[in-house]
Parts: sequence; structure tokens; C-alpha cells
Amino acid sequence: MARRGQGLVRSNDDVNINDSLTPMLDVVFIMLIFFIVTATFIKQAGIDVLRPDALTAEQKPTVAILIAVGPTGEIWIDKKRVDPNSVRAHIERLHAENPKGGLVVQADRKSTNEKLMAVLNAARAAGMREVAISTEQ
Repeated sequence: MARRGQGLVRSNDDVNINDSLTPMLDVVFIMLIFFIVTATFIKQAGIDVLRPDALTAEQKPTVAILIAVGPTGEIWIDKKRVDPNSVRAHIERLHAENPKGGLVVQADRKSTNEKLMAVLNAARAAGMREVAISTEQ
């Protein structure tokens, strides 16, 4: 039988642990959200290319779209091989997701100018104004 007056009694230690643990968890979750939101993710085109050398290379801070042109003329966007006729549609979609970022083309040394010009023309037709060609320093 339960005695009168007996009930759920908490000790001071339990109350202090629970009272200090909850705000700490809140701070940890807020920091986690902050780091996820502010993290910059490395963009990759899908293949490694041997970029040409250049003396006047400069770093571009805001790159939203990265396109690679392989040595045999294949075009890669977001780790997927893309048909040359659909490059503009891919650029338009990616540009709509991040309108402030620019486009960088990584053309292999052995690739033809025809494929590079096709990508540049598709970027211009899609409304991209910040377009650069990636080089080695």
C-alpha cells in the first residue's frame, strides 16, 4: 500500500542535470544548423581534365555551375555525361537554382574548340553572364 505523502519526489541533482542539459542541446542543434547552412560544397564536373596553362589566371569566388569537356569531346555536368544538345537546359536549371553564381568550363587540353564553343554558346543562350574557362597557373 502506498503511504500518504509518498509520491514522485525528485532530488536536486536530477533537476539540475535536466535544467542544464536542455539549453546545451539547444545550442548544439543551433550550431549544427548554422554549419549546415553556411557550408560551401565543392562542385565537381564528373571527370578530371588536363587544363591548359595560363599566365593570367585568377580565382573566381562564386561558381554555381561547373562543366567539363573531356579529351574526346564528351561534356560532363554534375558527374553525369550530357548530350551536347541538352547543355543549355542543364545550365538554365542550375542557373535558376543559384542565379548569383557563375559558370566555369574545364576544357581538356586535347578537346576541340568546337565543343568548348558549343558549351559557351549554350551558356550565353541560357542567360549566363559570368562565364570563365578553367586553367592551370
